Amino acid sequence: MNARQRRGVILLVLSVLCAVGAFIGVLSVINDVESKVGPETTAYRLTSDVPAYKALDAGSFEKVSMPERWLPDTAVTDLGDLRGKIAVTPLRKGSLLQADMIVERPALQPGQQEIAIMIDAATGVAGKINPGARVNIYATFDGEREGAKPTSKVIVAGARVIDVGKLTALEPDGDDRDRRRRETEAVPITFALDTQDAQRVAYAESFASHVRLALIAPGGDADIAPDERTYTLDGDR
Repeated sequence: MNARQRRGVILLVLSVLCAVGAFIGVLSVINDVESKVGPETTAYRLTSDVPAYKALDAGSFEKVSMPERWLPDTAVTDLGDLRGKIAVTPLRKGSLLQADMIVERPALQPGQQEIAIMIDAATGVAGKINPGARVNIYATFDGEREGAKPTSKVIVAGARVIDVGKLTALEPDGDDRDRRRRETEAVPITFALDTQDAQRVAYAESFASHVRLALIAPGGDADIAPDERTYTLDGDR
């Protein structure tokens, strides 16, 4: 082997050693990063905005993987945790789902039953009534005799809302009352009421010319004095 060949062999060996050293360095960096990051785990991210108090379903989330050590303790890692839950605040697309963003859907108490009625979206809801809210339910009745003045009554005080449905177009059925409400939209509101209050609401929904809701402020008093539960225009004269 002449001098030129020896130099070629030496350069080849050095190249191999450098390549091995570089490979070992890359492995070292990767192992160092993995040791700092740790194992990954599953989390869920919102794929669209979710309004406050809306019932949650799996279709609003996508599965993502992220390092377990970077995952907040409150992160939801099982979509089964969404069963029976609603959003407590507006949830934004791209946000990581966490347990403090959701609460249990309001449930019935012993002796209560669910009853749902359609409430005019413009005059009775206005987007401010959500599950868990308390409302007073007002009904306006036309005079029973010709010339008699309409009467407004508090049908139920402090009714608890347990669900708010989707905006729905009202369909007239030929009745005068329905014709007055033609081309309007309503929202089905579900209440948790005892039997007597449920009967009152059912009666008002069937026979009142208008049924409206008044939102009670959180912590506010829902009691209404008996002499204030019925109103006619004569009362202001």
